[in-house]
Amino acid sequence: MTEHQLKEQEFRIARYRRLEREVTDPLAACLLHDIIEELEAELRRHRPDCYGPHN
Repeated sequence: MTEHQLKEQEFRIARYRRLEREVTDPLAACLLHDIIEELEAELRRHRPDCYGPHN
């Protein structure tokens, strides 16, 4: 991933986190949480110092 793509990925993560906090439907919150985890895992593969240790 290029630096620009990494920044876009961080932006997507922030946007989904914000949505996760705002939704009232438990299923939607769970799905958003799963999306966030997948995006963070991909970001960690390209930038290991981000978002803590690998799970």
